[in-house]
Amino acid sequence: MQHDALGIYLNDHFAGATLGADLARHVARRHRRSARNPLLELLANEIAQDRQVLLMIMDELGVPARRYKVCAGWVAERVRRLKPNGVLQRHAGFDTVMEFETLRLGIEGKSLLWLTLIALAPQRPGLDTARLQDLLDRARQQRDAVEELRLTAAAAVFSQPNAPTSLER
Repeated sequence: MQHDALGIYLNDHFAGATLGADLARHVARRHRRSARNPLLELLANEIAQDRQVLLMIMDELGVPARRYKVCAGWVAERVRRLKPNGVLQRHAGFDTVMEFETLRLGIEGKSLLWLTLIALAPQRPGLDTARLQDLLDRARQQRDAVEELRLTAAAAVFSQPNAPTSLER
C-alpha cells in the first residue's frame, strides 16, 4: 500500500511538473523580446530538467509514469490559457502576474516534493539525498527569481490602468 501511495504521489507531482514545464515555456516564448527573456528561458529549461529528473527518480523507484496524469497536466495548462481576462484578442497585463503566481505555486509544490523525498531517503535506497538537496536548492533559487518577476509585473500592471505587459518595461 505504501508503494502505491508513493506512486500516486509521484505521479501527481509529475502531472504538476508537466503543467509547470509547459507554462514556463509558454511564458518564455511570449516574452521572447523582453529584457527578462534570458532568465525566463533559463527557468523554463531548469523546470523541464526537473521534470525529467523526477521521471528518472520514479523509474529508479520502480514507479511507472501514468500517461493519463501527464495528459491531465498538459490539458490543464491549455485550459488555463482560456481563462477570460476581460480583453479580447490580446494578452492582458495581469495575465503575466497570474502566470508568475502559478509558476511560483508549482515551484513551491516541487520544493515540498524534494523535501518529502529527502525525508524518505534513509528508507529508500533509490533516493540520493545529496541530489535531492541540490534539487531543493535549485527550486528555492527558482522561487526567488519568479517572485522577483512577479513583484515587478504586479507593480507595473497595477500601478497603471490598462498596462499592456509588465516585462516590456
